[in-house]
Amino acid sequence: METQTRVLAEVKPRPRAVTWPLALILCGPMAMAQTPSADLPPAPIPNVVKLPGGVLIEQGTPGALALSLDDAIARGEKRNLQMLLAIQNERMVRGQVLTVENNLLPSLTAKAQVETQELNLAAQGFKSSSLEGSGIPLSAFHSIVKVSTASAQMSLNQQLLNVPAYYLYRSSQQAVKAANFTTLNELGGVTLAVGTQYLLALADAAQIANAQALEKADDVAYQQAKASHEAGVGTNLDELRARVQLQTQQQTLINDENAFAKDKIALNRLIGLPADQEITLTDTAPYAEFAQLPLEDAKSLAYQRRKDLLGLQAQLEVAAKARKAVSAERLPVVSFDGYYGVLGEIGSLYHGVFAATGKVSVPVFQEGQLRGEREVADAQVTALRQQIASLRVTIEQQIRAAMLDVQSSNDLVKVAKSNVDLATQELQDATDRFSAGVDDNLPVVQAQATLAAAQSRLVDTLYQYNQSKLTLARNTGVVESQYKIYLGR
Repeated sequence: METQTRVLAEVKPRPRAVTWPLALILCGPMAMAQTPSADLPPAPIPNVVKLPGGVLIEQGTPGALALSLDDAIARGEKRNLQMLLAIQNERMVRGQVLTVENNLLPSLTAKAQVETQELNLAAQGFKSSSLEGSGIPLSAFHSIVKVSTASAQMSLNQQLLNVPAYYLYRSSQQAVKAANFTTLNELGGVTLAVGTQYLLALADAAQIANAQALEKADDVAYQQAKASHEAGVGTNLDELRARVQLQTQQQTLINDENAFAKDKIALNRLIGLPADQEITLTDTAPYAEFAQLPLEDAKSLAYQRRKDLLGLQAQLEVAAKARKAVSAERLPVVSFDGYYGVLGEIGSLYHGVFAATGKVSVPVFQEGQLRGEREVADAQVTALRQQIASLRVTIEQQIRAAMLDVQSSNDLVKVAKSNVDLATQELQDATDRFSAGVDDNLPVVQAQATLAAAQSRLVDTLYQYNQSKLTLARNTGVVESQYKIYLGR
């Protein structure tokens, strides 16, 4: 018969494992305020609800939120979902790096133990007759005994020489850098997306303003044609033409207002605002001619600042050091294990106990696995080098295309401005002729349509010009820090 009771308290780290591809997995593939106007009411403070786990949900607030381009970009950098995910991914990489780093650190374990045992000595082969002649009285021998012991010890485990773990640690440092470049690349993408959406909303607002002005002019023309018809000096056809033109312009206004409302909702979602939050755009569409960099200077700047390129280069360093870790797996691993503590019966004497063990581990009969891991590491290094070479060519292509867009859209803006001036003069001349009774209102209606088309093209080309400048800033890797310079603000 034997009964046993144990009480164990132990603080022990999780088992450590050295796996060479870990450092490559860490970074993964690269997936990239103005003051409100004085006549506007102060912006309401957003209502932010904090959910468990640190998740922030912004609720809508009554009234319109005054929003400049700088405000929108700043909000996007903080609240855009892609930015939040990139930041959390960087945190995960840093956490995994700590695990890799721990392989080079000593493991210290503290353990305390209290044990009570009740033993049946007779069942284990001890006979009282074996004590005859030993001088021990047989009455002092009990076949059932109870023993209570206590022990405490500190255990140490340290890898004295582990070359693969060292190279994995160096690789993980580059993985942190690659994750940071991923976050910065996403920052540039968010800046471009928010800036483009804000400019699109400004273009919608400009289209609405033009449509409203033309609607008023068309209404005046319609009232004149109607009055002339009623006075008998005009025809019914003139009145019908003017009314059709007025209703056509009213349809245009409705479409422009609908597009503006939808684009503001899209802007809200890009910057983390609720879809129902009303916003007021406080900026106007900028126009400033941009002095472009020479192509070679733009390429040099992009090679230094493009975060996707820098991230791939950091991943290449990760893969190169991981390959060194694979090559070093054939080397022996030297480690030390030991403990020191005390052990004794409760209420009696305690005595020190210890153990010290040195180990040397050498892989045997693992050549196939080691060669396979080396093949995978070589393939990853080669693939990353190919991606870097291809991306450099792509960067040049993107810069050339963006420069062409900037130049052509700037020329289009100048032509569109001239067309607006000419269409305005044409409408004035046609209106004067109609008012003087020299001609009917057909030329007036045609001139009004021409002016509406010219104004719409001017708004579109101005948006294209600003958007192409933002794209050029993105392609050179500086949009998040220099978008104001490129827009001329």
